[in-house]
Amino acid sequence: MSDSLHTHKPKAGHDHSHKLQPVQQHNHGGHGDSCCSSKAAAPSRIVLSETPTASARLSSFRIEAMDCPTEQTLIQNKLGKLSGVQQLEFNLINRVLGVTHDLPSTAPIIDAIKSLGMHAEPMEQGAEAPASSPKPAKKPWWPLALSGVGALAAELIHFTNAAPNWVVAVIALISILSGGLSTYKKGWIALKNLNLNINALMSIAVTGAILIGQWPEAAMVMFLFTVAELIEARSLDRARNAIGGLMQMAPEQATVQQADGSWVAQPVKDIELGARVRVRPGERIGLDGEVLSGNSTIDQAPITGESLPVEKTIGDKVFAGTINQSGSLEYTVTAAANNSTLARIIHAVEQAQGARAPTQRFVDAFSKIYTPAVFILALAVAVIPPLFMDALWFDWIYRALVLLVVACPCALVISTPVTIVSGLAAAARKGILIKGGVYLEHGHKLDYLALDKTGTLTHGKPVQTDYLSLDPIADEIAPAIAAALAGRSDHPVSLAIANAAVDKQLKPLIVDNFEALAGRGVRGEINGELYHLGNHRLVEDLGLCSPALEEKLFALEKQGKSVVLLLDKSGPLALFAVADTVKASSREAIQQLHELGIKTLMLTGDNVHTAQAIAAHVGIDQAQGDLLPTDKLQAIETLYAQGHRVGMVGDGINDAPALARAEIGFAMAAAGTDTAIETADVALMDDDLRKIPAFIRLSRQTSNILKQNIALALVIKAIFLGVTFAGIATMWMAVFADMGVSLLVVFNGLRLLRK
Repeated sequence: MSDSLHTHKPKAGHDHSHKLQPVQQHNHGGHGDSCCSSKAAAPSRIVLSETPTASARLSSFRIEAMDCPTEQTLIQNKLGKLSGVQQLEFNLINRVLGVTHDLPSTAPIIDAIKSLGMHAEPMEQGAEAPASSPKPAKKPWWPLALSGVGALAAELIHFTNAAPNWVVAVIALISILSGGLSTYKKGWIALKNLNLNINALMSIAVTGAILIGQWPEAAMVMFLFTVAELIEARSLDRARNAIGGLMQMAPEQATVQQADGSWVAQPVKDIELGARVRVRPGERIGLDGEVLSGNSTIDQAPITGESLPVEKTIGDKVFAGTINQSGSLEYTVTAAANNSTLARIIHAVEQAQGARAPTQRFVDAFSKIYTPAVFILALAVAVIPPLFMDALWFDWIYRALVLLVVACPCALVISTPVTIVSGLAAAARKGILIKGGVYLEHGHKLDYLALDKTGTLTHGKPVQTDYLSLDPIADEIAPAIAAALAGRSDHPVSLAIANAAVDKQLKPLIVDNFEALAGRGVRGEINGELYHLGNHRLVEDLGLCSPALEEKLFALEKQGKSVVLLLDKSGPLALFAVADTVKASSREAIQQLHELGIKTLMLTGDNVHTAQAIAAHVGIDQAQGDLLPTDKLQAIETLYAQGHRVGMVGDGINDAPALARAEIGFAMAAAGTDTAIETADVALMDDDLRKIPAFIRLSRQTSNILKQNIALALVIKAIFLGVTFAGIATMWMAVFADMGVSLLVVFNGLRLLRK
């Protein structure tokens, strides 16, 4: 095992552009408008120039109205034509746009965005968004209510012939204007920019209905669309709030010791590294740190997903956003507020949504072709039958308008991102940090999992497991002598023996003439007597071995234990066995993987005996020992050659080649470790291996929901297209079909957020 965690190269087809940087946290209020396409946050980088100029700089803008790909596409197309703009980076979660450019000022960028009906507020370089960013003013409810009453009245009057047609037209027009001006405005901007989004299609459909005299239907369509948009906005905010809720875990203030010894509450963003902070029982910890005094239990579920509180004492790490339960603690700050473990998790989840899942990339590409094709088809439906088949113009124009509404790809486009965002947020709640939708979606394909041993299946800290006296006379003094000799060495096996003596509170002995024997052990004098402490080879060199002793050694080594013997000039006095203990959760995790149909392989640099003993203990299918890092890589390659989809779990630099080659690399013990969070495809925020089967179950559930959503969207639209051509469908039915399916896929995707 290595103390430093792996750094691996990007795998083919994987997006590793999301290296973590210190995070600027932005608060964001809800937004009243929706867009009938993905409202789920999906940060993405658009490179417009492969060769940035030397004078290029990054300017950031907060755009309240930019919260879905409808606005992103408009902005991308507009700024893409602006000379000097080289790269765009969209962060829809925080409604922040980053523009890399070499323009003398940002005025042209602001003006271009203004022409799209949006306001761009420049942000200072590196500045945080306002801590309490003002929410857009709530829209009054009465225009929507007036629109609904008007649409219903127009339908009833038209149906009962209770008034002339001009009265119906006036009531319908009032309904359309009170509820649909926003849609018309967005639709007009989209059409001006040659973008056929839902607002453009709906504006065309309603206008067409008015022109052919279908006033009641036009009013009802616009009202239903506005209501559906409002419901969709509220529903999709759940996915956004699942991420935003993480930001609220850390308190805004913490109690800091001043130079004169007094304690003062300060904003966490202003507290410097090395400051001494006090946290009382029941309080949330404000910053990452290391305990200086006190004992307590900490609820670390927000960071690691652990269900039980963890004991903390002097020297232990604490994390921002966790809850101090019992005692009072004082700790020194080890990470600034914008670079805490919690902040890095939030940033990673935000960035993860930019690594679009394969299904999402397919749907995005499909919709770019699908929408213009449907528009052309609708024109053909409106024109060809009347011109060449002597059909009625009114009937076929009406069918074309219905077709425009039914065929809108809203549900298809929205089906993937809301599901992926919900899955990423659900995983983060469980202490599983997934670095992109691509990994969340690929996880269900794994059928083989390779695991490192030390630090993954085991604790990585050898402990003394056995003591056997070989000389009754020396039985009482042997452990103390062995501990005295072992305490002078920094070898892990020696440290395990020394620590066992400390636990038993044995009296320390003084060692004279100490000497380390390379590859064999140590020797030294205690009370004038010479003693040796070492391995099997040392016993052979001293000529003190015997068949009976070798039988005892072999029995312990077969169990995967390292054996050390204490000897004096007459022969062996005692035998000590040391082993790296298996984590309590490892066996259960392997069992769960097997239940999921995933085979397991252990890859370790330890000897074959140890590898096989540990594998048998936890139930692993295969084990390979005496492996170098290149050997682990070769083992992964062999599994690929056999047609398997392989994941790799590790925690050390020696695992890096295999982690890089695997379909998905899992890093263990990621809490508080920058390297692991930055480089892993999936980082487990504690040492619990059971999080891997939890990840695979979540991936399978996500994959199933994605398939369900796409099937729902396509099948229902296909049915309504047939009904439309048959002349049975009406425009308000089309709205129900389109927006109803959109809401269905949203609610289906949000199921992943259920605990």
